[in-house]
Amino acid sequence: MHRVIDPHIHLFNQAQGDYHWLKSENAPFWPDKKYLCQDFSESNLAAGPEVEVAGFVHIEAGFDNEAPWRELEWLEAHCNRPFRSIAFVDLTRSDFLRHLHLLEQHISLVGIRFILDDHAEEYLSNPRVQENLAYIAERGLLFEAQLPLSDTLSVDALRAVLQVMPELQVVVNHAGFFQADNFDWKHSISKLAELAGCSIKCSGWEMLNRQWDLEAIKPAITHIIAQFGSERVMLASNFPVSDLGCSYRELWARYMFGLQIPEELRSKLTFKNAQRIYRLDI
Repeated sequence: MHRVIDPHIHLFNQAQGDYHWLKSENAPFWPDKKYLCQDFSESNLAAGPEVEVAGFVHIEAGFDNEAPWRELEWLEAHCNRPFRSIAFVDLTRSDFLRHLHLLEQHISLVGIRFILDDHAEEYLSNPRVQENLAYIAERGLLFEAQLPLSDTLSVDALRAVLQVMPELQVVVNHAGFFQADNFDWKHSISKLAELAGCSIKCSGWEMLNRQWDLEAIKPAITHIIAQFGSERVMLASNFPVSDLGCSYRELWARYMFGLQIPEELRSKLTFKNAQRIYRLDI
């Protein structure tokens, strides 16, 4: 039995949460988004008879963006496996510290995500955003950075923040939206890897290609490990969005048995690095 920690999952409770982004009238306008409009709990994290999900990191799922602590309350009341929470807070808010204080009352909190995406350069150049990132760093929390690494101006803005704020621990989401044979993506991976406080998760393949297969992602994982080394890379799912590409069980089978990497490295990518970076007591 192989034990893994999945460092990027989302759980949904449709009755209690808002999930503005899942409503049909709101972006993203995916034709298959309706599949996600149901409840998902930790019991759905079944990776097959040979893989046990021993713990996970829950990434904010838009449960209630005006009161994000409600999502942590729900998770801590219903989850039994070891887990940590990445909560939502709008980094442009003038009352950011009030929200942060309320979130810090929850033992699962380990970091903050505010999706940057195509506005990353604009957000990261904003003095208020920079001030709030400094508060995150001061408290020893992680910042989950979701942005396309093919956008070199945004990557330069992130590097600039980390250079003046080296104590800020950043985890890049979804491999920076890997694009095969894209020089800018490859170069950005190399530039971010130079910063000791930056780690990266390999996940979200279905976001760009619902029909992704192992051969399509191997170049990305190989390049990321070559640049970041074996200690700052994690394999993750993006469940349940990952189901739009393949089942949870199939995803972990591809990672665990298809990549054909040495056992020591695989243990780091699928368990030890997430355990250390997200401070999971497993």
